[in-house]
Amino acid sequence: MTTNRVIVSGFGGQGVMGIGQLLTYAGMFDDKHVSWLPSYGPAMRGGAANCSVIISDEPIGAPNISTADAAIVMNEPSLDKFESYVAPGGHIFINSSLVSKDTSRKDITSHHLPVNQLTEEYGNPRVLNMIMIGAFNTVLNMVSQEALEKAVDKLYGKKGEKIMKMNLDALKFGENKMKEILNA
Repeated sequence: MTTNRVIVSGFGGQGVMGIGQLLTYAGMFDDKHVSWLPSYGPAMRGGAANCSVIISDEPIGAPNISTADAAIVMNEPSLDKFESYVAPGGHIFINSSLVSKDTSRKDITSHHLPVNQLTEEYGNPRVLNMIMIGAFNTVLNMVSQEALEKAVDKLYGKKGEKIMKMNLDALKFGENKMKEILNA
């Protein structure tokens, strides 16, 4: 039986909650038990935001995470706060556009992706979270690609064909950029 615990953290407006929702819906589409627990600061944009996601083959007793298998940190305060939550042997995904340092731990694997710069290369700053989740799932495969694409449709499909295509393309873009980094 497999249980994956993920913490996603950053500033409001970076799509932190969207990443959590995408993982949660994708887990549901993969017929897993899921939990999503958001936490917001008082400001909508620019305030602290994080969420905890659990994807499991078994029922989930509580949505709280004291030890994570992986963390996605979109800014430096998030790295400082949540790197200690990652279990030995776990992974941390760092937005190296905004985080100038690496994790201080040697017992976890860090993955650096300059997500803000990649949105410029992609041509749209609104896909920050899609690029990161594409990279994340390329490494960890917590959910199937098919389920992740269905989750994108669930969250963004009603916004129209253009928005849907943009998000799916950005997901693939993040996947490809992570593969380039891994093969470098």
